[in-house]
Amino acid sequence: MSLACLIHGPLDLRLSAEAPPPLGPNDVLLRLGAGGICGSDLHYYQHGRVGAFQLREPLVPGHEASGVVAAVGSDVSRVKLGDRVAINPSHPCGQCDYCRGGRGNLCRKMFFLGSASVFPHAQGMFRERFVMGERQLTPITEADISLGEIACAEPLSIGLHALHRAGPVLGETVLVTGAGTIGCMSVIAARLAGAARVIVCDINDRALDIARSVGADQVLRSDQVPTAELADIAEVSIEAAGNPAALNTCLSATRRGGRIIQVGTLPAEVAFPANSIMARELDYRGVFRAHLAFDWAVQAIRSRRVDVRPLISAQLPIAQAQEAFALAMDRSRSTKVQIVG
Repeated sequence: MSLACLIHGPLDLRLSAEAPPPLGPNDVLLRLGAGGICGSDLHYYQHGRVGAFQLREPLVPGHEASGVVAAVGSDVSRVKLGDRVAINPSHPCGQCDYCRGGRGNLCRKMFFLGSASVFPHAQGMFRERFVMGERQLTPITEADISLGEIACAEPLSIGLHALHRAGPVLGETVLVTGAGTIGCMSVIAARLAGAARVIVCDINDRALDIARSVGADQVLRSDQVPTAELADIAEVSIEAAGNPAALNTCLSATRRGGRIIQVGTLPAEVAFPANSIMARELDYRGVFRAHLAFDWAVQAIRSRRVDVRPLISAQLPIAQAQEAFALAMDRSRSTKVQIVG
């Protein structure tokens, strides 16, 4: 038996003992390496929902994780016992029109781990032992890459996908609103994509310090800077805060003909500035999860083209999941909190 963390409802997190399911021929039993607490995990914990996805049964959260191979099925050839692996939480069907069109993240039958988007829910990876199909795993052979870094591949993939959706940014100024994990990953991605200048806005000094440490050229307290100073400063703005005020900052900051990329999950009821988008010919583009960018993220981390270590604030054992979630909710003390096996 092993421990699993389950969210039963708002502020109702419990630990439960469970037995992993039997291995199929192409299955792999994994020991949890590290699992990052994401903003969506916090929404499920605090509110029992993320946007339109509402809990209808207890949910094991966790979709950004690394693992260590504990056993393999009879036909497994991609990994072996003892391998450290990156785990892709996306299970697209591979057959629908979106999958065939190269946009598997929009799959009509997506099964995304740690999500209430389907029922029964797609149980996640905040558990000491769990089973995964071998096609979801990428072995990491570099000894100097930690399990915590490997677990950052999924959030990095969101930042990479955001920049992919933004289009070419070589030589341009990119504004990122929100200096949480995804905002900082967007900073890293903008740097990789050749942005000339990256500006980050937030209302938390610690978060801005982390953003600067991963490559931001300029950081601004958006609650202390006059609106006029933020006007027309960027060709591309990335909304990574999930806050209507941050969206308004993007609208003011984006130059005519520029692009606004929404990564954050905004409240269900938010005024949409359609006329401003029309009159200034702004492109407004959404970002939902990632597709091929997960593999890009794994390679960027294992080759040390990027360094995600400044984002990892703390690692707590699964037995202290309650404390881990409490710490993750405190932005004055943490950026990325990970649960470890």
